[in-house]
Amino acid sequence: MRPAGAPKRYPERVETILSVIQIAISVVLILLVLMHSGKDAGLSGAFGVGSGAGPLGGGSMVERNLNRWTIFFAVLFFLNAILLLKRPWA
Repeated sequence: MRPAGAPKRYPERVETILSVIQIAISVVLILLVLMHSGKDAGLSGAFGVGSGAGPLGGGSMVERNLNRWTIFFAVLFFLNAILLLKRPWA
């Protein structure tokens, strides 16, 4: 236990920062997954991602970049979750 006026310890700050980052990554990852085109071209149809006639030219390059960003944020989500569970700083 720490006294009432004592500053937070370093591990508590790290855990708080990683938790906030985890929430931000989660929101971004949800949005990226929703933008993917499925059978019905869901939300991505609204932005022209899956149609192939978007403002950026062919849809294949945009979809490839969307896939890359989704994988990147999924890996970040996974690594951050491992850090939060293992807590190597404690």
